[in-house]
Amino acid sequence: MQPIGITSIGVHIPYYYMQRNTIAAAWGARGLKGCRSVANVDEDAVTMAVEAIRDAGADALGGGIQALYFASTTAPYAEKSHAAIVATACNLPETVFTTDIASSLKAGTGALRMALDAAIARPGTNTVVVAADCRDAAPKSPQEQLFGDAAAAVTIGDENPIAVIDHMSGNTREIVDVWRNAGERNINTAEPRFVTDCGYKSAMQAAVASFLKETRTSAPDYTRLVISTSDLREYLAVSKKLGFSPEQVQDPLMLEIGCSGTAQVFVALAAALETATPGDRILVANYGNGADVFSLTVTDAICRCPRRSRMRDLLASRRELAEYGRLLSFRGTIEPAAGEPFRLTISTAMTWRDQGTYLGLEGSVCEECGTAAFPVNRVCHSCGAKDKFTVSPRSHMEPEIFTYSVDRLAGRSDDPVVVQTVAEDKSGCRYYLNMTDFNPEEIFVGKKLNFTLRKIHNLGNFVNYYWKFRPLRKAEEKTNEG
Repeated sequence: MQPIGITSIGVHIPYYYMQRNTIAAAWGARGLKGCRSVANVDEDAVTMAVEAIRDAGADALGGGIQALYFASTTAPYAEKSHAAIVATACNLPETVFTTDIASSLKAGTGALRMALDAAIARPGTNTVVVAADCRDAAPKSPQEQLFGDAAAAVTIGDENPIAVIDHMSGNTREIVDVWRNAGERNINTAEPRFVTDCGYKSAMQAAVASFLKETRTSAPDYTRLVISTSDLREYLAVSKKLGFSPEQVQDPLMLEIGCSGTAQVFVALAAALETATPGDRILVANYGNGADVFSLTVTDAICRCPRRSRMRDLLASRRELAEYGRLLSFRGTIEPAAGEPFRLTISTAMTWRDQGTYLGLEGSVCEECGTAAFPVNRVCHSCGAKDKFTVSPRSHMEPEIFTYSVDRLAGRSDDPVVVQTVAEDKSGCRYYLNMTDFNPEEIFVGKKLNFTLRKIHNLGNFVNYYWKFRPLRKAEEKTNEG
């Protein structure tokens, strides 16, 4: 049997971040060190998952993906498949198997275990595991500062893995330590010492110790320990107790991102793989009413990964959100002043019928003259050919700004600047979309853009998604240059 492991990995770190001192100052309190990532007002777990999968390159595999597992504790629907939305936005075939895994911070590593089992049972199976979270905590609580938003995706298969999964095990511990009831927005937590000692420390130490015994290994056998954490210190105490030196412990990016729920351990793993060399062994431990533990051996394929400073570049290309009130309004904790209502008629039937445009960003290419168009044109505007076209997803294109307008009063009261953009790709196809994740002072004709799926509104009592432009971030610019 071919070795099975991670064949690609990608992350999404939101464009905005907020200093923890900014949050604390709003309450006259003392801030914790560092900052936390903040999802934009048009982002949620679904849109971030799509970004992470695209970053991993899994969307480009198309029919080469047999399954997609979506893991989150903060997905927008209580009853509806989010994996189906993500798969459609990534232009995966209808034959792909999709499922949602929710409610536990171990959802991501649980999905990884399912993907591993699928690859063992059916060699050649490629599965995308994506984890994304935007967790909320009560204003002024420590968790409000410690939480952060992020997403990560891994592709599991047996074709040239960059890291082979050697073994996986874990434990289950029933404890009411951190929870959120149905219908609630914010996380509840028990007494902090109880949460740490009886929950996190107990389960993690037992699971890792059992894993080391099963595999007849010890801490010095591993180059890196990737471990989830919900605070700034306790993960180091657990690591030390298990025999790992501080140099072995991968930075969980708590000072830069925060605790990103189901995505956290995969984001840290992506950072670890950026500095890994062939032969390195990585131990990964993730907590959530018990712990999942697995080990990886890095292969020679890691040398073919061009993006060795991606995490640092993503963190360096963010923009500070300096107003605490905007954090609260972005999360829906407070309502900003109402603007002009959407004058749209929305129906589920129309959304279903046009999902190729709304979610798949599908355009057309004329079979007679090769002219590209978006959305799909039944009649070619260049040669006039009728119904002679090939459907062509456009989200992988990187258009450049052709023209734009900046309206500083058109948006929500907490996010008033709207940039309407016409952009053109290399095929000559033009698109008219709004822009997001931008600095209005850094927009110019010719600037390179990416497509990004975002929330538009909730008319019809369901989430309406569509595509926007966003400027390339530093990591993406370096990838293109490479």
